[in-house]
Amino acid sequence: MRHADAAEGGAMKRLFLPLLLLGGCAAYTPDPLATAPAAHADLAPVDIDLAQPLDGTAVATLAVLANPDLRAARARAGIADAQVFAARLLPDPTLSIGVSQVLAGPDPLLDLTSALGFDLNTLRTRGVRLAQARAAAQQVRLDLAWSEWQTAGQARLQAVRIVALERSVTLAAASRDTARSLLDRITRAGGRGDIAADQVQTARLAAADAEVKARTSEKDLATARFELTRLLGLPPTAILRLAPVGDRDRPLDPTKLFDTARTNRTDLRALEAGYAAQEAAVRKAVLDQFPTLGLSIASNRDTAGNVIVGPSVDLTLPLWNRNRGGIAIERATRAALKTEYDARLFQTRAQIAAAVAGITIARRQRDAVLRDVPAAHRYAEATRRAATRGDLSMATAEIAEQADRDKQVLLLQSEQDIAEQMIALELLTGTLREAWT
Repeated sequence: MRHADAAEGGAMKRLFLPLLLLGGCAAYTPDPLATAPAAHADLAPVDIDLAQPLDGTAVATLAVLANPDLRAARARAGIADAQVFAARLLPDPTLSIGVSQVLAGPDPLLDLTSALGFDLNTLRTRGVRLAQARAAAQQVRLDLAWSEWQTAGQARLQAVRIVALERSVTLAAASRDTARSLLDRITRAGGRGDIAADQVQTARLAAADAEVKARTSEKDLATARFELTRLLGLPPTAILRLAPVGDRDRPLDPTKLFDTARTNRTDLRALEAGYAAQEAAVRKAVLDQFPTLGLSIASNRDTAGNVIVGPSVDLTLPLWNRNRGGIAIERATRAALKTEYDARLFQTRAQIAAAVAGITIARRQRDAVLRDVPAAHRYAEATRRAATRGDLSMATAEIAEQADRDKQVLLLQSEQDIAEQMIALELLTGTLREAWT
């Protein structure tokens, strides 16, 4: 009876020890994001005729295809695909061979040993590592898509600025020529004593201001052209013909635009893919707390000629460490990524609301200028006809024409502001405006 009790007690101890070791192990619990990644919509093919003026779509397409930075990023994206390939590979077995010579003793043979080992722990975590590598590769591709989208938007912004600056240079040159002509006549009149010196000074300051504005417009146009050629991967001397931008006003709903951004912005989907990769990292850290297993098959022929073959198992006992530090790090990283994702959503919502408000203000300012432009233009034409007949001085006609140009400049600036903010809103939503409805 005592022997039976002792045997039963030994069996209970052998059963209790593994349960005790496993009882303190952490369990993997997924913590998904609030939204799931959306499917990526394929872009429609675009025909580009370089002999015709390029519209915004053509400029964006050229930027995506030829931008040097994007080409380098696409080459780097192949590294992530190679990492997925590496994660699929099985580990190679290990082989060890040993020979011992008998230096003293009656046995005449060499002592030969060999062992073939397999890393079973790598096989156990292979699925998790593969899932992590695939999610990381998806994140790289989505980050690349976001970079392409941003570069295309920047190219379209430069195209809008170039079209507006070309018109601005023309208006500024006309204003400069008018100011020069007026200054010349006023200076001669002042030399004759027909007008006061303060009028001459006023005309001089106006001419200097017109000269500065004309030069600034020319410099800004050259800068925008160089920036566009850089974005398109073209030499700085390349001359591009750009089509004017025209777009109807459409109602803008910040809530709907934010919903569109959550679905279509590839940077948000890249964060989701990165979070999926971190989920796999947490799961792997949990698996790493369990005993690491190594299987070896050893063969030995001793000096007496006895041949021995047998397996052996190597494992670590999860007594103190149990990879608790690694699990804590991966879980903290996952929590940080989730917070970053929520912060990006909050930032996106705020930026879209600010962009819609800015466009609304710019449209109201443009409409106010539009109401004044016809009257200013009619007055300029009337004063020019009167000056031609000799009823008014030529200076009066030039001042009226300059007032008309000032209104045109204000209208041009408003239209450029609206066009740029609409492109910025497209960048924020991750979608072209045609798809907002």
